[in-house]
Amino acid sequence: MAKAITTRQREILNAIVESYIATGEPVSSGALAQTAFANSMSSATLRNEMAELAEAGLLDQPHTSAGRVPSGEAFRLYVQQLTAAAPRPTGVQPTPLHAQIDTSFAGVAGQSALLERTSHVLAALSSGVGLAVGAAASADLLEHIHFSRLAPRRVLAVVVTRGGLVRDRVLTLEPDLSAVQLETAANFLNRHFHGWNIDRIRNELARRIESERAAYRQLADATALWAQTVPTDAAPQQTVYIEGVANLVGLPQFPSDRDRLRAILAALEEKQRLIELLNAYVDARQDSVRVVFDLERQDPGMAGLVLIAAPAHLAAGCEGAPGTVAILGPQRMNYQSAIDAVGYVAQLLHRMQDGPAPLSP
Repeated sequence: MAKAITTRQREILNAIVESYIATGEPVSSGALAQTAFANSMSSATLRNEMAELAEAGLLDQPHTSAGRVPSGEAFRLYVQQLTAAAPRPTGVQPTPLHAQIDTSFAGVAGQSALLERTSHVLAALSSGVGLAVGAAASADLLEHIHFSRLAPRRVLAVVVTRGGLVRDRVLTLEPDLSAVQLETAANFLNRHFHGWNIDRIRNELARRIESERAAYRQLADATALWAQTVPTDAAPQQTVYIEGVANLVGLPQFPSDRDRLRAILAALEEKQRLIELLNAYVDARQDSVRVVFDLERQDPGMAGLVLIAAPAHLAAGCEGAPGTVAILGPQRMNYQSAIDAVGYVAQLLHRMQDGPAPLSP
């Protein structure tokens, strides 16, 4: 911003931002005088102040005769005030928004279900996309494992989790295993460890092979295959739950620019790009809601969108796995409500751990 603005100009700018968020229409000095200031400030005075705000790069004029709309920098200033004045609530009487969120999570348990519900709730509460990301490898349960022989010493391992995640990996074996041995190992794992947490399987295999090595030759084969399929030192895989993409399609600012909308939808379809985007801007060590503009610096397909995100520390059965909850929406959104919703849901997930969410009183 080229120069500092006065206290009165900041008050006028806030009123313009809030009016534009509410109506989506350019704001004129006359309308502002009547609505936001109840004629306590003249239209001429407001017009002069708005001209200075425009010179400072805080207001744009879409058409010659139209009113003014906030620039990206104006939204940044507005959000800075919101986040500085309203820290994340802790231990306070729930607001109607918090009560609505509590009700939405009532009876939901388990990491996958919690994250899926989170994306749905945040999308429903905003004019954007609800996102929730959590580590999936250690928290999910084994549904089925299958080994297919591709070539000598080359095996395709496919793991299906109860949460619906399908992981495949090509293994290089030494020594080689026959098709019969592979089938035996898969049957052993499916029979004995169906429904088990993945980390528990690894630990139990190690314990059994140590204590009963001679009697469990088939267990040794299964252990070797499992160690390559799910390496101990592998970084926890993350899964992203997304809801509300259709909210963006219906926004008035996008239909006129089909290429831009197409780029945004393409970026949202690549979930790994979303995970990388969230990881780039959200620090799990911090406990605050972050609002990020200029997402195109990280991903050109996100141009024109704003990210409101917070870390979600999933405890208990999720073993402290870091996650993220977020809203991805247009610059024109209700920032106060969105920031409050994201911050409260992050807190709620931490409190709930693996147990069901209580109903609000």
